Amino acid sequence: MITVALYNLKGGVGKTASCVNFAYLAAKDGFKTLLWDIDPQGSTTFYYKIKPKDAPGIKKLIGKDANLEAAIMATNYENLEIIPADASAKSFDIMLEEMRGNKNRLKSILKQFEEEYDFIFIDCPPGFSALSENIFNASDVVLMPVIPTTLSIRTYNMVKDYFKEKELDSSKMMCFFTMADLRKNMHNEIMEHLFKDKKFFQNYIPYLSDVEKMGIHRQPIEEFARSSYAAKCYHELWTEIKEGVVE
Repeated sequence: MITVALYNLKGGVGKTASCVNFAYLAAKDGFKTLLWDIDPQGSTTFYYKIKPKDAPGIKKLIGKDANLEAAIMATNYENLEIIPADASAKSFDIMLEEMRGNKNRLKSILKQFEEEYDFIFIDCPPGFSALSENIFNASDVVLMPVIPTTLSIRTYNMVKDYFKEKELDSSKMMCFFTMADLRKNMHNEIMEHLFKDKKFFQNYIPYLSDVEKMGIHRQPIEEFARSSYAAKCYHELWTEIKEGVVE
């Protein structure tokens, strides 16, 4: 089982869109896949047309007698199941409190699925917290989308520094560019520079309208725009990621 956390310190970088598409593509490749929407915005849950009110309270999922199986729901796609976001206003605070003081809490919760799933994808909330540290410890890969701009690169460096400060395994960090616009000199220069960093995959996601349209169709891109350039880009990036993490 490979646990992949889609994470960024800031929002608005294409994290959820990527999580939705990667999970879909993994399932399409025949991998038994579980997607856990931990981001309090619940956008992944929205994309997969799951009603938040159907989701169990987060406290039942992460307490001492946690039973995640009761929270798993089917999607419309073969091999793909989801733990939806908790719509409770207090859910995020509860999760933070449960994770505080036990940096391996989430890892022990996910251990129950070792024989059941090939991939677990986690759509993470932004920011640094006890929860994010738990997610980093529980994950085999921390997959970070990065826009090729000055502020996004600053964020990327802050995450690297956080891993060092908390003595986390920095080899888990893997990055890819999103919302890239090669008509802009700055994007080209930043990408050329950071492609030398072994943490960055060579394939990337350009700034494309079909990615934004996911919110209208509430589907992964291949479901409503199978022959589009956006679908091609996600497919090629997923193939590179898969080759990098599957033994």
